[in-house]
Amino acid sequence: VRAKAKVMASDTQPGGVPPAGPPDADPPLYKFGSLDERVQSLTHSVGLIIAAFTFGILLVIFAGVFFRLTGIISNTDAPPAWINALITGLQFFGFYVVCLLYICYISDNRNLINIDLPSLRDVGWIIIGFVSLIILLLVVNWIMSFLNISPAENAAITQGQQQPVYFLYLIPIAFLLNGPAEELLFRGLVQGLFRRAYGILPGVFFSAVLFGVVHFVALIQSNPSTVELFSTLVVISVLGVVLGLIYEWSQNLVVPMVVHALFNAMQFGMQYLRTTGQLPS
Repeated sequence: VRAKAKVMASDTQPGGVPPAGPPDADPPLYKFGSLDERVQSLTHSVGLIIAAFTFGILLVIFAGVFFRLTGIISNTDAPPAWINALITGLQFFGFYVVCLLYICYISDNRNLINIDLPSLRDVGWIIIGFVSLIILLLVVNWIMSFLNISPAENAAITQGQQQPVYFLYLIPIAFLLNGPAEELLFRGLVQGLFRRAYGILPGVFFSAVLFGVVHFVALIQSNPSTVELFSTLVVISVLGVVLGLIYEWSQNLVVPMVVHALFNAMQFGMQYLRTTGQLPS
């Protein structure tokens, strides 16, 4: 029998550490939870997202000031690619901190996260999820090309086009920080909160929508048209749906974490090859 590490914090042990306990064994596809659950699903989710991004931005600002005061980077020259990558990673580290504080110290956050070391079955789900995202990306790219719509570019892509090696630095960050931190926040906590209030499918949908919406800031910096911005946000939300479904099917948060990291790492690698002329645009 697989031993699963379940996060449950309806009660807390001394020091705020949540005791072990299983989430709902078989949550329904749809439900209409109590008023408290419905209110909490929205307020806690939005609060978590705002807190995670705010703390991440504060870490980025602090790091920038620290690097300049210590002379690691100058006030006139552009920071080296490794510094930019490190600063990018700090934002996702902020996600970790906020999520873990919520898990340990905010009451009534029971029944949210299933996480365990991956089994052979989980490896199968990882392969299925990764291949599904690739197929979805190819289909979406074909549709957008057919409609003559260019996707809005993420700020990381714009940065990497100026410093191609930046893409290579982002690959380990995708596995250590980017993928796991975003999945812990959006699939683990946000989807868990909405699942508890409304069931599995609404949980997947609402978390995916919020996942898409928060990418607005990263996309708007490339000055896309309204159509380009909206279509790209929809695509990101659809990718979030796939990650959410993979999580619910596998019942292990590590699965979407790895799928997300693999997908981002693949994109960073391809962007590096395109930017350096080793792969056609």
